[in-house]
Amino acid sequence: MLTHWCMTICRAWMAGGQAIDLASVGQTLTQTELEHMHIHKTGALIRAAALLGASSANTIDEKRIAAIDHYAQSIGLAFQVVDDILDAEADTATLGKTAGKDADSNKPTYVTILGLARAKSLAQELYAAAIEPLNAYGLEAARLVQLAQFITQRGF
Repeated sequence: MLTHWCMTICRAWMAGGQAIDLASVGQTLTQTELEHMHIHKTGALIRAAALLGASSANTIDEKRIAAIDHYAQSIGLAFQVVDDILDAEADTATLGKTAGKDADSNKPTYVTILGLARAKSLAQELYAAAIEPLNAYGLEAARLVQLAQFITQRGF
């Protein structure tokens, strides 16, 4: 049941998020609108991966699924915030893609909406929000915490 739900949501949301992304070039978005787009794009993929992993556990209760879902939603947004920061700050060699491409394409980003310092602060807030529900699971959640650290601390 959870596996089917994850795959259905992921496909529908990613297509919708990509459509919003394409329609937003050259537009001014609010932070809420930008979050909506990314929740339905990269965030949907990360959420589906986390929930599919949870569904493969021998036994998992609703409380743990909710904790993993909250984690995935928060870290999915954090991934995009950090991606926007790196696009603004890092060089092409570090990124593995053309640096500044988002600005050159006139795409709305967390950096253009919030500024660099606030975007960095938001990334750390999303990290804290992601790992908070995992605290109850100690070492069982260690890999998820490490992944969140990697996502939010990569390259800047």
